[in-house]
Amino acid sequence: MEELIKQLIEKRAQTWDSAKALLDKAEADKREMDAAEQEAWDRMGDELTKLDARVGDLTEKHNRNKQADEVRAQFAEVAKPPAAPGTPDKPAADDEALLRRLVNREVRSVELKPHGRVARTKQEQREQRDLVKGTTTAGGFTVPTGFVSRLYEILVEASGLRQTNVTVLNTDSGEDIQLPKITSYSTAGIVAEGGLKPESDPVFAQITLGAFKYAFLIQASEELVQDSGIDLVDFFSRQGGRALAQAADLHYISGNGTTQPNGIVTAASVGVTGGAGVAGAFTADNLIDLFFSVIAEYRRQGWWLMADSALKTARKLKDTTNQYLWEPGLTLGEESTLLGRPVVSDTNVADVALSAKSVIFGDMSAYYIRDVNGVRIERSDDFAFATDLITWRFILRTDGDLVDTSAVKVFQGNAA
Repeated sequence: MEELIKQLIEKRAQTWDSAKALLDKAEADKREMDAAEQEAWDRMGDELTKLDARVGDLTEKHNRNKQADEVRAQFAEVAKPPAAPGTPDKPAADDEALLRRLVNREVRSVELKPHGRVARTKQEQREQRDLVKGTTTAGGFTVPTGFVSRLYEILVEASGLRQTNVTVLNTDSGEDIQLPKITSYSTAGIVAEGGLKPESDPVFAQITLGAFKYAFLIQASEELVQDSGIDLVDFFSRQGGRALAQAADLHYISGNGTTQPNGIVTAASVGVTGGAGVAGAFTADNLIDLFFSVIAEYRRQGWWLMADSALKTARKLKDTTNQYLWEPGLTLGEESTLLGRPVVSDTNVADVALSAKSVIFGDMSAYYIRDVNGVRIERSDDFAFATDLITWRFILRTDGDLVDTSAVKVFQGNAA
């Protein structure tokens, strides 16, 4: 797998070199790209986006497999598989068998609950897997980590914001949490010997993280469940992780903060406003100014977040020394960067348009996501009894808000 990742990274670098050559030629000729060149540029841009996703996915799998091998080697002599419910002498079955117990009425409710600190950076997410415990109405058992890890991988992959260094809090219950929010900092100045030292206290406010409920249903016939050869683990993890992540991520980005999580764009202030007459587009100078609108402490931990359309535009931009602002990662585990900081695509960030807030930059760890009891999965044979359908319900209780508005800034296109 490592060799395949290296090949994909090399292919990504070659694709980027070809794309740069295309744009550089047009600039050298002092003209815009013609229709054929623009089509080729767009095609290579799409290929770069796909390669970024593929490299990231395989890198996560590679690191997960490596970690699993290390754990197995460390605990080979002492590890003992947990017993399945009601059969203490029989080792628990694998992931697919577990899910078949779920669909065959042996298990009615499962909670997938992360414990401990959630990985705050994408690299940590690749290298760390939280312990997960499952419970059912009939008694407790351990949910195989393969299924749980896959569901949370999809949950992260489908949410651009969760791929950054965002802070995730996991709680056992859903009561409101109050967190301090910094609205202004202390300041210092020179005073004369024996002079009065002025008081300058930081100003705090409070934010409240609640627990908005996101849920959806999956239905399948009894015959399909019993007879199908589909990969149940992959099916459930992909459907559950993607549906919940996409719904919640929309509000992590632009939620109103009352009936939805407070979106990072909603909470952050505007760092740079675009020029007039360009339909909300940004320039290289705009991105550089946005970068420096965030104070150095947060800038050093900064991440870029934007939609694919904005990322395609950013790939074309150069600084005053004729160097591209965007650079692909060239080694295993290395992120693609914009002005030296990692960049992530998120479909819920606004496209470039008049008045649109289309680029986000800053230390995303200042945005707190609160998850309650992980993901809950339940099944019902009665909900669609008349049609002989089995129904599964996926539930995620979560909230989010920005605790320090100095940490994150946005680019907003001009209104005209």
